[in-house]
Formats: sequence, C-alpha cells, structure tokens
Amino acid sequence: MAALSSMEKKLAEYKCNTNEVIKLKLVRFPEDIDDDSTTFGPEFSHQLFGDDEVAFGYKGLQILLYYSAGNLSTMFRVHYSSKVDDKFDGVQADDVESKIREIIPPGFCQGTDDFVSLLEKEVNFKPFGPIIHTYTVYNEEAGEEITYQIHKADLTCPGFREYHERLQTFLMWFIETASYIDVDDDRWDFFLVFEKYNKDGTTLFATVGYMTVYNYYVYPDKTRPRVSQMLVLPPFQGEGHGAQLLETVHRYYVSSPNILDVTAEDPSENFVRLRDFVLAKLCQDLPCFSTEKLLEGFSQEMVTEAQQKLKINKQHARRVYEILRLRATDMSDPEKSRAYRLEVKKRLVGPYKKNQREMAKMRQCLKPEELTNQMNQIDLKTQHDQLEESYQELVSEYRRTVERLAQA
Repeated sequence: MAALSSMEKKLAEYKCNTNEVIKLKLVRFPEDIDDDSTTFGPEFSHQLFGDDEVAFGYKGLQILLYYSAGNLSTMFRVHYSSKVDDKFDGVQADDVESKIREIIPPGFCQGTDDFVSLLEKEVNFKPFGPIIHTYTVYNEEAGEEITYQIHKADLTCPGFREYHERLQTFLMWFIETASYIDVDDDRWDFFLVFEKYNKDGTTLFATVGYMTVYNYYVYPDKTRPRVSQMLVLPPFQGEGHGAQLLETVHRYYVSSPNILDVTAEDPSENFVRLRDFVLAKLCQDLPCFSTEKLLEGFSQEMVTEAQQKLKINKQHARRVYEILRLRATDMSDPEKSRAYRLEVKKRLVGPYKKNQREMAKMRQCLKPEELTNQMNQIDLKTQHDQLEESYQELVSEYRRTVERLAQA
C-alpha cells in the first residue's frame, strides 16, 4: 500500500466521527448546561453524514443539540478549533450546520442566555392529552420513588404539533432507518411518557419517550393499530419505561371492540424482545395459558382468548405459548425437553418443508444437470443443521424473557 502523502495526512486530521462529536442533552436546570455527565451521543448519524458517519473539514468539532427537558426547546451550536481553508487545494469543509438544520424545526436558539430564558418557561409546560397510566420507579441515586405518566395526545392539543416536530428529531440519532411521519393523517395515535420532578417547590415534567401508532382499516369493520416508532430517550433507558409504554398501549386498545389486534411495523430485535416480555406478562394470567393447558400443546383456544382479551394475533400468541411452555417445562428431564424441542421445531420446519415441496416439483420439470445444481443449494443436512441452530437461538432468546418475567 502506498504511503500517504503529507497532504493526505493533513486532510485526515480534519475528519471527525460524527457519533462522537454530536453532543445531545436534556436540560432541567441551568447548571446542567456545563455538566458533561448529562451529555449523551447518538447511536447513528449516517442519515445525515453518510455511511462512514464522518464530517470533514474540522478539528475539535463539537455539534451541540441541547433540549429543555419538558418542552424540548432547542439550542443548536457548532464549535471547532480550526477549519480547512484555501491552502488545502480548494478542498471544502462539510456544511455541518446545514445538515443539522435539515432535521430540526425552526425556532431554536444559539446562545446560552437565550436558552436559559427558555428553561425558565418550563414551569408553564404541561403534558399533552389525557393521562392513561401512572406508575413509579425507584431511583437509587435519588433514594425515592419517581412518578411517571403516560398520555395519549393528538393534533387537537394546543402546541403538540410543534412539540412533536422537536421530539421526532431524536429518531434520526437512535433508530437506524427512521423517517418523519405525516402527522396530518388523523389515523395516527401518539403516546407520550413524562417524568414528574420538582424544581423550587413546583412540579415540572420531563419528556421520557414516546410511541406512534397508525390505525389501519381492516375489512369490513375493524381497525389494526400498528406500532410505527418507539423511543425511550437514552437518559431513561434500562428503567422499564419501554415495557410500561407497550403494555399501556395494548391495554388502551383492548377496551375498543372495533380493534382486531395490535402489530408492529418492521420491528427491531430489541423491540421483539420487549414485545415478547410484555405479551408473555399479559398472557400468563389467562386461563388458557395455565401450566396444564401449556403442556397439552398450542391450541385454537389460546389464539381466540389472546385475540379477544388482549388484541394479540395468532403469530404472537404462538410465540408467547412457546415462551410460557419453556418456563413450565423441566428441561433437565430428557423426555420433557425432547417434547418441547419437537413442538417448537414443528413450527420452525415450515420453510424447510416448503423447500422440499419445491424440490418435488423441480424433479418433474428440470433436466438432470439443472436438478443437481438445485439440490446442491437445498442440501437436506444443511437444512437440518440450520433448523437446529434456529432452535437454539430461539430458546436462548426465550430464556432471557423467562428470566425477566421472574424479576417482574
């Protein structure tokens, strides 16, 4: 590999990892502004800065995006110690400020004094929409129970549209394939989580996270709510807020007779784990998911009761059954372990049986050399190994859920 030229080395010094230079913060008190311990960075920045997640042209670059804790009033600033200029053979620095402006709504401030003035107005901020659930979480650092509220909001709430425009900017940093939604479509439901906290004897509210749900029409007279976006902001992650939010949303829709079931759009692995826990937690108290029923095998009764009482579809009910049956099974007993394994593999084998049916069809219409080529691609031993690997991975995931259920 050829050695880098002195100019290439110089230019390399002006490349910054955008996940490291973007500084995000939720601010409650003026002293939080300079407190580095409250700062957090994005997980992703490729949607603005490309797959390499690099900003070129700066040394000591810092992109500050600070939000007031409740209303999410925004301060945006760009700092750097030096920037490329004409002596670099006409190479230009990336316009990082314009890239950020593409995703944050107008109305932000750039000065600390202006931002502190916005913080003083937080006392007037109130959560949007009615409260549909309240819960507490013990905070070891504070040594007390912290109260949280989940609200259901819509665009009729004064100020909500502008607030949502600020809130959704976090999606770009924490959901890999995020995009903004058309809030003017009245089929959207918004669920918001807020923390209650005290400032000088006054109760204030901090934004914790949110979920958007789109209500699809199902012929002839039903609706299928589909979770589109869900985010718990980093300072609040790991405290159980995602589970509280998803369970609350399920319970909210249960009361509506026109709701068929609740689904999710292109769920991430983390969301699937969360959903496994929440749905298993909800279903474990249903009569049809009792230990005796679980050991008898998956049944239509489980499908019907999960759908009618909890708006859970057949696919998810089957997954919940497998999780709860694992919990009810003594896996140290070879016979019981084998029965469980065969029960799960009976479902997993579906795609492999489809391949075998396709192979039978191909035998009737392909030439010998073409058939040999296809059989090399659909090797039965390979399929068996893949099936066993899928089973082991699935059981590993299920064990995590079972452990979490035991702690709940």
